[in-house]
Amino acid sequence: MSFGKRSGAPAKKPVDVAPPEPERDPTPKPDIKVVASREEAKPEPKQEAAPPPKPKGPADPAAEARFAQTKINIFNALIDTVDLTELSKLETDQVREEITDIVSEIISLRNLVLSAAEQQRLITEICDDVLGLGPLEPLLARDDIADIMVNGYDKVYIETGGTIELTDIKFRDNTQLMNICQRIVSAVGRRVDESSPICDARLLDGSRVNVIAPPLSIDGPTLTIRKFKKDKLKLSDLVNFGAIPPAGAKLLEVIGAARLNILISGGTGSGKTTLLNALTGFIDMGERTITCEDSAELQLQQPHVVRLETRPPNLEGVGEITMRDLIKNCLRMRPERIIVGEVRGPEAFDLLQAMNTGHDGSMGTIHANNPREALSRVENMIAMGGYNLPAKTVREQIAAAVHVIIQAQRLRDGSRRITHITEVMGMEGEVVILQDLILYEITGEDADGKLIGHHKATGVRPAFWDRARYFGLEDLLQEAMEGLQGDPA
Repeated sequence: MSFGKRSGAPAKKPVDVAPPEPERDPTPKPDIKVVASREEAKPEPKQEAAPPPKPKGPADPAAEARFAQTKINIFNALIDTVDLTELSKLETDQVREEITDIVSEIISLRNLVLSAAEQQRLITEICDDVLGLGPLEPLLARDDIADIMVNGYDKVYIETGGTIELTDIKFRDNTQLMNICQRIVSAVGRRVDESSPICDARLLDGSRVNVIAPPLSIDGPTLTIRKFKKDKLKLSDLVNFGAIPPAGAKLLEVIGAARLNILISGGTGSGKTTLLNALTGFIDMGERTITCEDSAELQLQQPHVVRLETRPPNLEGVGEITMRDLIKNCLRMRPERIIVGEVRGPEAFDLLQAMNTGHDGSMGTIHANNPREALSRVENMIAMGGYNLPAKTVREQIAAAVHVIIQAQRLRDGSRRITHITEVMGMEGEVVILQDLILYEITGEDADGKLIGHHKATGVRPAFWDRARYFGLEDLLQEAMEGLQGDPA
């Protein structure tokens, strides 16, 4: 064993002691279950088929408790045996192979009798603890989960299909949970501890992570992961889900390709970032696009993309880089489009300035319940920045900068729908005029509690028709509007 601190003396014991014991006398030392995996050949092969399913579910709490205790003992022995400094120099696959060999040796040395399924499960979970995110790894591997919510070490919830459910996954204790939180945030150069108990981070696949630790989180560390699908959703997928009709998708394609400035509005979990990712699919491959985010989530497919991320202050309270700093710097980087992951503060004014100074096709998301409220929130955010501007001046800036507001909403049955596609028409007096192009109307509820509804067109002609003609998209816009006038979808 190349990494064992103490592997010199014990290394000979598995050869002398482990193999003969189970064959000669399988019953005297039933530490865990029944028999070791290699010694199952002759005694009673058919009776050994029953034990493997036991570790998979909570049907046998006593067996689960024994398995958990065995895992803790072996994990502690592994940490005591392995030189972690040397191990960290290897590739992930090599580390997993080394850990597998060492754990197998520890099992033999301690005369632990585990079935093949139990031994494989034990090795997998210990590798996940050492290399990955421990008990969360099986959940992260599932593509049907939208959110993972950890409320202390013994409560892990997931959201699937729009509903939240409690899982049987648990951490050993709050220390293990906190170590995994530290591992996540340190990977992106951040930290979480008592002096800085709140932290936003991301996983390697772009999934958004929030950690809040004691003393702010009273019942132990709280970890929330907004998980993204491995295959990024396109606009065609949103059509298949019923979020938008096919004709509405064509209208969104025109809006994205004609370089209109877009504000995507919606509540938490309504699908704003997913929709923003889908709309970026219509950005021309030759355009230089710069994204600004608090935690990098957007994954554009274009080749000419620059991704920027804010930075929190360090231990001395200095070095913070805000969203405003990023957007201001963007203007010096010759962007053609600026995309802001989420507008939530005074950076709203800088984004409007960028939209008004030749950076057409810029986009951003904002938390609001409807298009009118979205504009009010932008106005309030500008006021938060300390700008002493008359309300009419601010509204004129907004009306000139934002062309289209797309409203996403998560309905009470868990489904997500695009409920408004709204144009900003300009000012009338001191009021910003809005014009709805598409609305979603709920008509009822089926026997399973799912809401029934359809999208309907308002019948008005888009004010950006001439712009669509300029970009050669008039025929596609005509087709979209005619489709929307047909049967409701």
